[in-house]
Amino acid sequence: MAKKKDLNALAQNRKASFDYAIEDTIEAGMVLTGTEIKSVRQSKINIADAYVRFDGGEATLHNCHISPFEQGNRFNHDPLRVRKLLLHKKQINQLIGASGRDGYTIIPLKVYIKNGFAKCLLGVGKGKKKYDKREDLKKKDAKRDVDRAMRDRQKY
Repeated sequence: MAKKKDLNALAQNRKASFDYAIEDTIEAGMVLTGTEIKSVRQSKINIADAYVRFDGGEATLHNCHISPFEQGNRFNHDPLRVRKLLLHKKQINQLIGASGRDGYTIIPLKVYIKNGFAKCLLGVGKGKKKYDKREDLKKKDAKRDVDRAMRDRQKY
């Protein structure tokens, strides 16, 4: 059975689960301008290369591309500007501690709208080595073969 896309997700970082072993997730709000939220609601956002940094006790989202709003004219935003993430101080300290460990990083997993507000699901992930990625692919192929065999067996 094919994986169906998360219905409420406007953008997903599919490569994150391949490149990182996600250990923990935290939901954060995003500070957006008027034209940005309109573009996000139209799913014109790309978080594939995005990452989180901590500057002066604040979490910021870098390298997240939100396309300019078509009717935005002179009020449009810079597509790659740094965006502030809304988190509690305790959560920020927890993420700073997690990212301080060797090999760990904070990456956005998906962006969605919740109760009218843009939210970003952040994941604490440890980078995978090449052999870990190969191992995951082998497991995925084996599971696919077993599922296919079970499906074929049920037909008869």
